[in-house]
Amino acid sequence: MATKLLSLTCIRKERFSERYPLVRKHLTRSRDGGGSSSETAAFEMDDAISRAVFQVLGMTCSACAGSVEKAIKRLPGIHEAVIDALNNRAQILFYPKSVHVETIRETIEDAGFEASLIENEANERSKQVCRIRINGMTCTSCSSTIERVLQSVNGVQRAHVALAIEEAEIHYDPRLLSYDKLLEEIENAGFEAVLISTGEDVSKIDLKIDGEFTDESMEIIERSLEALPGVQSVEISHGTDKISVLYKPDVTGPRNFIQVIESTVFGHSGHIKATIFSEGGFGFTVPVFLTAMVFMYIPGIKDLLMLKVINMLTIGEIIRWVLATPVQFIIGWRFYTGSYNAIRRGSANMDVLIALGTNAAYFYSLYTVLRAATSPDFKGVDFFETSAMLISFIILGKYLEVMAKGKTSQAIAKLMNLAPDTAILLTLDKEENVTGEEEIDGRLIQKNDVIKIVPGAKVASDGYVIWGQSHVNESMITGEARPVAKRKGDTVIGGTLNENGVLHVKVTRVGSESALAQIVRLVESAQLAKAPVQKLADRISKFFVPLVIFLSFSTWLAWFLAGKLHWYPESWIPSSMDSFELALQFGISVMVIACPCALGLATPTAVMVGTGVGASQGVLIKGGQALERAHKVNCIVFDKTGTLTMGKPVVVKTNLLKNMVLREFYELVAATEVNSEHPLAKAIVEYAKKFRDDEENPAWPEARDFVSITGKGVKATVKGREIMVGNKNLMDDHKVFIPVDAEELLADSEDMAQTGILVSINSELIGVLSVSDPLKPSAREAISILKSMNIKSIMVTGDNWGTANSIAREVGIDSVIAEAKPEQKAEKVKELQAAGHVVAMVGDGINDSPALVAADVGMAIGAGTDIAIEAADIVLMKSNLEDVITAIDLSRKTFSRIRLNYVWALGYNLMGIPIAAGVLFPATRFRLPPWIAGAAMAASSVSVVCCSLLLKNYKRPKKLDHLEIREIQVERV
Repeated sequence: MATKLLSLTCIRKERFSERYPLVRKHLTRSRDGGGSSSETAAFEMDDAISRAVFQVLGMTCSACAGSVEKAIKRLPGIHEAVIDALNNRAQILFYPKSVHVETIRETIEDAGFEASLIENEANERSKQVCRIRINGMTCTSCSSTIERVLQSVNGVQRAHVALAIEEAEIHYDPRLLSYDKLLEEIENAGFEAVLISTGEDVSKIDLKIDGEFTDESMEIIERSLEALPGVQSVEISHGTDKISVLYKPDVTGPRNFIQVIESTVFGHSGHIKATIFSEGGFGFTVPVFLTAMVFMYIPGIKDLLMLKVINMLTIGEIIRWVLATPVQFIIGWRFYTGSYNAIRRGSANMDVLIALGTNAAYFYSLYTVLRAATSPDFKGVDFFETSAMLISFIILGKYLEVMAKGKTSQAIAKLMNLAPDTAILLTLDKEENVTGEEEIDGRLIQKNDVIKIVPGAKVASDGYVIWGQSHVNESMITGEARPVAKRKGDTVIGGTLNENGVLHVKVTRVGSESALAQIVRLVESAQLAKAPVQKLADRISKFFVPLVIFLSFSTWLAWFLAGKLHWYPESWIPSSMDSFELALQFGISVMVIACPCALGLATPTAVMVGTGVGASQGVLIKGGQALERAHKVNCIVFDKTGTLTMGKPVVVKTNLLKNMVLREFYELVAATEVNSEHPLAKAIVEYAKKFRDDEENPAWPEARDFVSITGKGVKATVKGREIMVGNKNLMDDHKVFIPVDAEELLADSEDMAQTGILVSINSELIGVLSVSDPLKPSAREAISILKSMNIKSIMVTGDNWGTANSIAREVGIDSVIAEAKPEQKAEKVKELQAAGHVVAMVGDGINDSPALVAADVGMAIGAGTDIAIEAADIVLMKSNLEDVITAIDLSRKTFSRIRLNYVWALGYNLMGIPIAAGVLFPATRFRLPPWIAGAAMAASSVSVVCCSLLLKNYKRPKKLDHLEIREIQVERV
């Protein structure tokens, strides 16, 4: 039967890639003085060889390292073994089919040393990450239990369960299990599990078709989609008309799927409507409360409620029983299932406390009803209002808690909403002239599309400008308030705002590949990761609930025995109850007021808000651990180039020592330096282009026998002449005489915080270049502010001592390490740590990566390399030094909030439990009814979350605002 397809709606598009790609190849570039560039590449593995890094303790000399190396190389399947006795490291390249990493570790220990695995790239390659939403968790006991269940599954390498956002992030080996097994294990533990994403390197889109379709037509659609190139699988959810497509984004995309579906089948009208069902017990609870606590004091109504139906059974008791029963067993059924699952797996959580308390009140009340109906003289009081109000207040509290917790994730929601809903797609001919344009859904953009960005519109996706020029406000992504000029060839970020010109942009990254999606994913991962301080709450939760049950029973027993033995006057007992009922109320109140929920929310909610606030200000913090370490930092190590300086060096002066045409001189130098990736080399090549005005990208003469000498410079043969560009050490090594006037020129450059570069041709010194890398305007005052925060600043650079000291004096840094290779930077960090400092490293280059990893907190300047950003704990998106201060200040404020949360959470219990147990009752006759205790328990969780939410009002130190204003003024001038 012919049908008509009314509409096709893109529900969701996500990329199954939850972490940055593994960095398999590290390039180490160091530049000391002149145009030297050394590039050393670590072994890049093929499919057969894996790499493992061990920490080896006990090595004291090279002989120790030699014995470890010999022992390892005796094993079959060892490709290479490099032992670093100084850093207590052993890097092994091996064939995993021939030798296991555990065998290597045991061999090291058999040689007499202690070994522990730091990194195993074989495991990294077989690791997959999935995220799962978990419904039904009530406290830290639940999250800890799920973590234990997941970590016990064979193939799971790491599992983090976040109570605050009700999600789990699981690292597992896909060769040993699938995510279906993980979902099954969580559900077997008594919780509902919903897959959010897996770690598969494919994209997924869910398409929903409005209309009615036969099974035959849906089968045709499925086969048509599967036939498309790049489509890996198609899944149709029958009954919902939802189609899920897994595909390779480089090959195909959602517009192709829509076109195939629309051309395959037509349908007639229809629509799907979704509704939300919410539950609550107040419709039953309020009448129960009124009949028990209000109407009993109103003449007339009281007489009606007190009318006896059978023996001593009254109308009021029947009404309360009828209304409380659905609350107890329907609305409160969640607590029964939660308790059953908790007890079944050998633990206890909040559900157990609530179930015990409400059941004690309900079934005692049921007992009084039955006794009243069968006895002509029984006098008892029911507690139906206690059980009904307990359940209702706790559900209300959880609802308010969920509402409050939702606000802690608003930073992510705001980031996700930055992507525009629509985009203007351009059609180009073979000569790349625009032949047409069409407005499409923003989620239907595909790689290599060309989109038009008009003034005032958001950039629809990551890409680069192929036509036009404008200014783009990137503050929503980077936190940088100043618009950035964009012209042909410049990159743009999806979600940023185009201000004043029209741009044509070629799309390079879509969906979860985009910068915006990666930032969202980084913030989500940060919120999933636990801060070390949270271990306190986890340890407490293991024994807290059993302790509360014991205290509750002890409270009831103590008051019950005191009443039976007449240890207190009968006048203390309220007229409406007896000593047993009074004791029961005390016991129930203790049980329900002491829930550990607030304790479990103290840390993660603050971390969620703190990382969200950081992201909104351009400071990306990778998790609670980085946040916790940052607030302890008392020493910061700064790289120079690109961190304290602008990172864009320029040639400011050229001095020739021999008669030579400047154009010919720079042609030879540029031909040599063009082979280097170092910033100084690029500056020289860029300057050399000024002598070739007729060409935008000139072709330099061929350089043969190019050699890069680490820390010294480069040399090559150009046009039959040997060219060397570098520092004094390079010239000394090759017996090049340096005349006095050249020495003076070098000294003058260093005094002016410039880098002097020597150039020799055929072993004769020909020229001296002075290269300047201007300081960032905020550098000096940022260092000054850090001093006022009692944080020591140190500069470590690969540049020469003269230039380094000049820069350090200018910014106000007293301690300088110059001419440092990458590994020496890391060693300096370790020395500071050994001296008792908590060290942060701030850098932007590949050569900073070892130090970033070695530091307690690695901070990468956002404009730096991908490897530096990968290695860092905190990424400063704006590349401004003042954000170093923001990161540390924000971490301090966040952990101050966490401490306050613990005061709230523990304070409720330390004060509430004694009051609920009746310590004030003998002196004041004040007691805490169970339903009020339940309300107080719910209020404790809400107050902790609200306390965390106050972090959203975080303001940077006022000194920073003043500093930023001055920096803007300097740039404008």
